[in-house]
Amino acid sequence: MNKKARRTAVALVTGAVSIGMLLTGCTPSSSDNASPETVSQDDIDKAMTTPTKLTFWTWVPDIENEVKLFEEKYPDIDVTVENVGQGLPHYQKLRSAIEAGEGAPDVAQIEYQYIPSFVLNDSLLDLTAYGADDLSGDYVDWAWNQVSPDTEVWAIPQDVGPMGNLYRNDILSQAGITDPPATWDDYAAAAKTVKDSTGSYISNLGATQAGQMIGFLWQAGVKPFGYDGKETVTIDVNSDEAKKVADYWTNLIQQDLISTDVDFQDQWYQGLASGKYAGWLTAAWGPIFLQGTAEGTSGAWRAAPLPQWNEGDNVSGNWGGSSDAVLASSKNKIAAYELAKFINNDEASAMKLATEQFLFPPQVSVLENPAFVDQESEFYGGQKVNQLFAEISQTVDTDFQWLPYMDYVYSTYEETMGTVIAAKGDIAAALDTWQDQLVTYATDQGFTVK
Repeated sequence: MNKKARRTAVALVTGAVSIGMLLTGCTPSSSDNASPETVSQDDIDKAMTTPTKLTFWTWVPDIENEVKLFEEKYPDIDVTVENVGQGLPHYQKLRSAIEAGEGAPDVAQIEYQYIPSFVLNDSLLDLTAYGADDLSGDYVDWAWNQVSPDTEVWAIPQDVGPMGNLYRNDILSQAGITDPPATWDDYAAAAKTVKDSTGSYISNLGATQAGQMIGFLWQAGVKPFGYDGKETVTIDVNSDEAKKVADYWTNLIQQDLISTDVDFQDQWYQGLASGKYAGWLTAAWGPIFLQGTAEGTSGAWRAAPLPQWNEGDNVSGNWGGSSDAVLASSKNKIAAYELAKFINNDEASAMKLATEQFLFPPQVSVLENPAFVDQESEFYGGQKVNQLFAEISQTVDTDFQWLPYMDYVYSTYEETMGTVIAAKGDIAAALDTWQDQLVTYATDQGFTVK
């Protein structure tokens, strides 16, 4: 795996697991920033042939290559790409600039779970009038719903993280397991067999990893969060369905069949490379990341869908992914929208993102492109891993929402859920505590809790 792929993978994971950023009192956009009812082709042609400077905040490595394609198509538009940080630093600086009323970019990369918090403060431009609705069919449905949960379109999807199972074929074979577990019952049985036969854990549940757990809830059909875009939120993290997932992991952890190491730290990296873990339940960005983390295990790994709760089902959840949004404060809204659209919708640009920056694509055209899906991976024994995750991406539940304060959700997960998981305690009971915390916070912030 080349150094650029490794750097990209680290950037993707850093974005996917960012937590704890502070909500600040972002000022609503003024009426001068209101969207027009429609933008005509004449308006677009004029904007794209007028000398214009745009600023684009993103943490994607080498995205200047895609921007260059845009500038070649629109030579009158000059784009400055700025990486102001990944995760917490990115959002802190973005919110500060919005609140100050100056210094904000025209276009900003935003993870899906944080879009509602920017919508809450009228910080994002509704892209409907600019023609964004016409793009809905170009993306897998569930990814489009992440940027357009209602009639508005708040961003253009850039990458996603449908979840699957990466596993050590050699370790499972040593334990006499010839096929990846098809159901979660099979997975639990395999976990015991692997531990008894080889000493390896079948996988690790990151003690403080909210994104992974939320992905498991997503796959199980749990609807923990909801937001009407105004003042009403739905909070149901301790539903019966959620507790079924919690009890499953509690049982495996307390039997010492699943480890609970904090992920994306040295001990965890070493576990992936040494065989301490015989697998990793991860997202579509995981295969590339793993190649850079456990290079010495090349050829031993395989990929499969997540185990299913019911035999014969074929559903997955999502962990990670981001979009490009236009700030409501942009003075060049048409050009900014065209940039966000081009980066993620132009065929050449989208293919570069998928094959050079290794972002897993939400674009249907890329997911069907042989140049992407037919790649065989030596690390995974010649398997067409992109093709597998392209198929998995079609199985993610489309109806999943976020709260407008996911920063608080993630930080309290660490403090509440993470502590209990690390201590091998009752995860279902921790869900009750987490529910109370989220409801109390919502009420204190003036939301109506449904």
